[in-house]
Amino acid sequence: MTLEGYDLLTEEFKFLLEVEKPKTAEEKLVAAAQGDRSENADYHAAKEKLRFIDKRLFYLNSLIQKSRIIDPSQFSHVKVSFGSTITIVDMDTEEEIKYTLCGVLESEPENGLISIHSPLAKAMLGKEVDDTFRIKLPHANKEYEIITIVYKNIFSLKKNIRTQNDFAFH
Repeated sequence: MTLEGYDLLTEEFKFLLEVEKPKTAEEKLVAAAQGDRSENADYHAAKEKLRFIDKRLFYLNSLIQKSRIIDPSQFSHVKVSFGSTITIVDMDTEEEIKYTLCGVLESEPENGLISIHSPLAKAMLGKEVDDTFRIKLPHANKEYEIITIVYKNIFSLKKNIRTQNDFAFH
């Protein structure tokens, strides 16, 4: 993943750990002080919310520990690599399509940001301009030609960047 992607993961982890979890723990304490917990909806809601936060923290921590930060601006992009923005042409329809190869957590296929682990990305890796490649789709085999390979910052292309509002459990 890119440094920006890593920073976003750590920002969410820090927010949940330092803001959301303590706030929810306080809500749980306030609800518990209201008396009988067996029928206390606020208490059970806070308890459940804490469980979700803990699960998300565990997941994020795992991702952070396993992540590998790559700076794609350091690559020449003469060949398709992580961070390359590639324009390809469908050899049958002559339709041009643009994709940028990124990390799994940074991908937005609907916006042309595809995971480096996707079949299409794997087929393009290491190819150069004017190279052709084939990919097997469920109902057809497709052939493409690479028209351009350039570098563009992945986060400048993203349309769905998560914020603290997205990190919070409502």
